[in-house]
Amino acid sequence: MVSSQKPISRRQVLSLMGLAAVAVPLAACAATPGGTAFGTPSATPVPTLDAKNPFGVTAGTTVDSVIFDNAKNTEFFAYLAKELEKSSSALTLAVTPSAQIAQQVQPRFVAGNPPDLLHSAGAGSIPVATLLPSVLDLNDLVDAPNLEGDVIRDAVYPGVLELADFDGKLAAINYSLSVHALWYSRSLFSKMGWKAPRTWDEAMDLGAAAKKEGKYLFTWGKEAASYYLSMAIDSAIKEGGNEVRVALANLEPKSWSQPAVKAAFTAMKKAVDAGYFLPGGAGTQFKAAQAQWSLRQEAIMYPSGSWIEAEMGAEIADGFEMVGAPNPTVTTKSALPYEAIRFAGGNRFVVPTAGANTVGAKETLRTMLSRDAAIEFARINKSPTILRNTVPKDGFGSTALVSATDLLEQAGTNAYAWDFTDAYPFGDDKGRVMNDFLSGGMSVADALSELQKASDRIREDDTIVKIKAS
Repeated sequence: MVSSQKPISRRQVLSLMGLAAVAVPLAACAATPGGTAFGTPSATPVPTLDAKNPFGVTAGTTVDSVIFDNAKNTEFFAYLAKELEKSSSALTLAVTPSAQIAQQVQPRFVAGNPPDLLHSAGAGSIPVATLLPSVLDLNDLVDAPNLEGDVIRDAVYPGVLELADFDGKLAAINYSLSVHALWYSRSLFSKMGWKAPRTWDEAMDLGAAAKKEGKYLFTWGKEAASYYLSMAIDSAIKEGGNEVRVALANLEPKSWSQPAVKAAFTAMKKAVDAGYFLPGGAGTQFKAAQAQWSLRQEAIMYPSGSWIEAEMGAEIADGFEMVGAPNPTVTTKSALPYEAIRFAGGNRFVVPTAGANTVGAKETLRTMLSRDAAIEFARINKSPTILRNTVPKDGFGSTALVSATDLLEQAGTNAYAWDFTDAYPFGDDKGRVMNDFLSGGMSVADALSELQKASDRIREDDTIVKIKAS
């Protein structure tokens, strides 16, 4: 895989002790949160190092964790707590679910008593760049063996660790893996004799065929219009090569004027002008728009991450058989092959430097990065973790999960990553631009000009931490 960030060098010797960063208080003021827990926090353990205990965990101690509050996370952490209790470390995992991570956890950083393990996810998550001075470097974790004895760095998908690499400091573990693809109903396509488009010209042909059946090629919702920005960027990267990705991710001047970017937006504009997008997306809530595709099948394709099946749940038509395809190239002579695909990390975990049981937190992550836990997470969430070869052939009955895994394998070294439109505050700009563009009210030139202005604003803002893409 090709990463969007600077790669980290392999360590030659297993490190048994973590490197503590200097904790810097985060600005916030509120009471320390309470919550349900599977145990009670304990005092700092005394390290006792041996070959099977790389971080010096004292058996029977407690790990204080805060996780993003949803049913699937709660189910997985209940499983994990039981696994840790019966392990040789006999750790007790105290779990506090939170729907507002930043609001509830930042005061604990300020007070100097952060949780031992923090799952920073959801709309209220804390950007890793903000936490950099206050979290441990986890390179020693990934250089350690998991419970099967496999060095974690070698057991995960290539490139995924670099997504949280800041100048050589591995500041977080992105536990889950999302594959960004063009999703569709395998049963519908088989019935109609359709194939996923490999180029934008083929997408136009498919749009015409769908229109004859009273269907649209695409749909979108107001809050998720940026999914089509991601799709256009992917087409541009595949058309022009990784230098296109690097220029955009590094917020370079005129990066949105690159020929491949113009070509991708022009191709999408043709589909908009041809009427292949279901009208009214700018005024439709995103899950309602997605249901136009997954439940009512008014549109036949949708660009998204591989979380889409779990997100839509019951709002998927019976017999839908959701599968994904790579986003189309602009031409048949693209720099990267059609099979090239974007991956991204999710479910981000950090270990605060000032935590009372940082070694226990690392042991918890080491257990999570072992085969049984990774399989259980995939089963519960219908999403792969970053650990390779942990999704069974039947995908626990999920065609989307099987497809996501297959797409990664087919891409091989042509899988790549970027997340600059999410990592940086493009926010309102990207949503506004794409809603106008998909509604037909904005030209390619104007859309790219607006996106360049947003990129320039972020680049010139010295208060925003920048990540060097390579």
